Amino acid sequence: MTTMMTLADLAQGGELGTTGVRTWLLDNIVPLVLLAVALLLLWLGGGKGDNAGVMRRLAGVVIALAVIGLAVSGLGVDVGQWIAGLFTG
Repeated sequence: MTTMMTLADLAQGGELGTTGVRTWLLDNIVPLVLLAVALLLLWLGGGKGDNAGVMRRLAGVVIALAVIGLAVSGLGVDVGQWIAGLFTG
C-alpha cells in the first residue's frame, strides 16, 4: 500500500511538461553529436591533407550551430523582427 501512496504523491507533484527532456537533450545529445561531427571531420579530411575541404564543412557546421542556438534560445523571433525592420523602415 505504501508504494501506491508514494506513486500517488509523485503523480500529484506538479504539472507535466517537456522542460526536463529539452534540458537533457541540450546537455547530453548535442555535445555528443558535436564530438562525433568533429571526429568525423578530422578522420575524413584531416588524414588526407584536404584542409580546404575540412574548413568548408566546418563552416557549414558553424552555420548549423548558429541556427540551433537561435532556435533553442528563442532569439529567432528578435532576429526576424530586426530583419523585417530593415525592409519596412
